[in-house]
Amino acid sequence: MNRIIIFANGDLPDIDKVRSILRDDDYIICADGGTRHASSLDLKPALVIGDMDSADGSALQTLQADGVLIERYPRDKNETDLELAIQRAIELGPREVVIVAALGGRMDQTLANIALLSDIRLSTLDVRLDDGVEQIFFCRDQAEIKGRSGDIVSLIPWGESVHGVQTQDLKWQLSNETLYPEKTRGISNEMTADMANIKISSGLLLIVHNRKS
Repeated sequence: MNRIIIFANGDLPDIDKVRSILRDDDYIICADGGTRHASSLDLKPALVIGDMDSADGSALQTLQADGVLIERYPRDKNETDLELAIQRAIELGPREVVIVAALGGRMDQTLANIALLSDIRLSTLDVRLDDGVEQIFFCRDQAEIKGRSGDIVSLIPWGESVHGVQTQDLKWQLSNETLYPEKTRGISNEMTADMANIKISSGLLLIVHNRKS
């Protein structure tokens, strides 16, 4: 399996831009209310997972009748619906996981969704939050950013200092430097080509890529 798309229940700023990042062979998982986004894109998920407190009941019945697997969990549980969806995606063994609609709305949910990407079990996969406008992912050693010249890229140390930061094709170049979590040095850099590269020697670096409209 090459790629899994997980639809969370957050905001989608531009549904056409989401459509542009989808592929015909994507395996679709919906985390509970993420079914509304799949429906708006005329996509049939392979799996819907969660406590089903935000998914439309009649829509779930239609999906189930159409052969979609519905995996229900109690409302009182230790994991969010998105965490459950990511766990199931890991078990399926894809090369890449793209999580859509995990940003916006409640700040606690947004921060928790970003934190989920720091799971060490995801370190061998290409896992990103992406709504077509903004893309968020972690760099553990090196990372490639595909976009356009003028796109904004922010580099944020996660939890501790990140050492040996090297950038290529960003306007303000970093060369074997250290970024500190209490400092804003890495905010609002700018791509100077259609691809930029980041390398680090230690730490965990959060990369936020805002595509130019």
